[in-house]
Amino acid sequence: MLSPIKLLLVEDSPVVTLILKRIFESSPEIQVVGTAGNGLEALRLIPKLHPEVICTDLNMAPMNGLEFTQEVMKKFPLPILVISASVQVDDTQKVFQLLKAGALDVFPKPIGGLVSDYDRLANQLIAKIKILSGVKVFTRRQKMVQTEDNNTLLKINQEPIPNYKFSKENVKSPTIKVLAIGASTGGPQALYAIISKLPANFPVPVICVQHISEGFLQGLVKWLACESKLQVKIAGLGEVPQAGIVYLPPEKRHLELDSHGRFIYSQADKFPGHCPSITVTFKSVAKFYGRTAASVLLTGMGRDGADGMLAIAQLGGLTIAQDQATCVVFGMPKEAIALGAAQYVLPVSAIAPLLLAKLKI
Repeated sequence: MLSPIKLLLVEDSPVVTLILKRIFESSPEIQVVGTAGNGLEALRLIPKLHPEVICTDLNMAPMNGLEFTQEVMKKFPLPILVISASVQVDDTQKVFQLLKAGALDVFPKPIGGLVSDYDRLANQLIAKIKILSGVKVFTRRQKMVQTEDNNTLLKINQEPIPNYKFSKENVKSPTIKVLAIGASTGGPQALYAIISKLPANFPVPVICVQHISEGFLQGLVKWLACESKLQVKIAGLGEVPQAGIVYLPPEKRHLELDSHGRFIYSQADKFPGHCPSITVTFKSVAKFYGRTAASVLLTGMGRDGADGMLAIAQLGGLTIAQDQATCVVFGMPKEAIALGAAQYVLPVSAIAPLLLAKLKI
């Protein structure tokens, strides 16, 4: 029999702590090994308790959930689920600050705050812990860099991976006319790592499909837009993709292209599995753009996107899969690699440089 998942709860409300502990321990697969009332207390407990997953509130003192997440990712990298009243769908900045800091998922506390409200969400909470328990997390090392005004020092995240550089002269491929990107669990961080590195004069449209909880899509769009030199938007029905714009499908719709290259939506029941589906979009991109399509498949569970990437590869397009070392969940890229669909397998920080070299930017 497998050992239960060791969970650390970080929550400043004794009542909510008791409710969450009862919910999680109702599953024989989860063991709450400790509780803490704030981030500082939790940091002291981690080396003693060796948890496999952490659940934390956001609004705590003296160390809040964002500061705690940043410290955990530097010192004891572990999967973190943020459970807070401050991660509702309209709390865009907070949600994506947490994801950028290294949290893997967020879960809004019930607005009512009643025991019965939590009980209705018990199965969802337990399922999230089971998913996160299988995730490998890597330390985010901090690097000090000087800003352009030479006065301010900033901390930035630096992944522990080699620095890949690609020569523009030595990278040969057909002319790229579109970039398609697919991501799931851990995807917002990976999308940020790529899109934030693309210049304002990026010469092709970018079509992204990110699996994300219902209600958070608009927040993802706003966050990526703030972090990018490119415009980021929901793809409009009938719109023709334009260079330098990042497009995402609307919620509960698959995003495809018609015979004239215009965006069309299709219903969830048209294809089984995730909606929006990465494979549906990739196959449509392959059909219209053929060998002039470039595709990137990022971190995520399952195999969505693998068959779509194969369709692009079979037509001679560029295909890149994120490597295992930098994936939060090495599921979708692994499946694409197994199919022989990935021309390149790269750490996430090397993907944008390759794309820029291919496009000779």
